[in-house]
Parts: sequence; structure tokens; C-alpha cells
Amino acid sequence: MAQAIETKYFTATNVRGSRITATAWGGSVTISRDWELDVVDAHRAAADALIAKLGWSGTYVQGSNVKGDGYYFVKVEGA
Repeated sequence: MAQAIETKYFTATNVRGSRITATAWGGSVTISRDWELDVVDAHRAAADALIAKLGWSGTYVQGSNVKGDGYYFVKVEGA
């Protein structure tokens, strides 16, 4: 079964810098926010890191969440 990936942005604190977490049933990964990337590509980088960690492959489509603080990534069937 394909699993959706959800990414979420977290602002910097006094202890940690800005970061993005990508989460799916299979696990999660947190990366530092790369400010050389635009918002969409920064979230894609987090999703790609999780895809690599879990050994997944395929083509994923991306859409923003309702709150505007993250994105969803869903695998396109047959890809």
C-alpha cells in the first residue's frame, strides 16, 4: 500500500535552527531548512530524504496542506 508523506515546517528556537519534518507511517526524518531553496523545493527535499531513507521509489505529486505550514506528497500509481 502506498503511503502519503506529510511535511511540516518548524521555526527556529533558541536551541535549534529552522527545520522541516517529513512523516509517513513507515517513519520520519527531519532536515535543516535549506535557505537556498524556495519553500516548495525545501519541502520536496525533506520528502526526498524520507523516500531515500525508506528505500521507496516512484514519482510523487505535491500539494499544500490547509494550514499552509506544510505539504503532502502522494505517489502516482504506475510510476
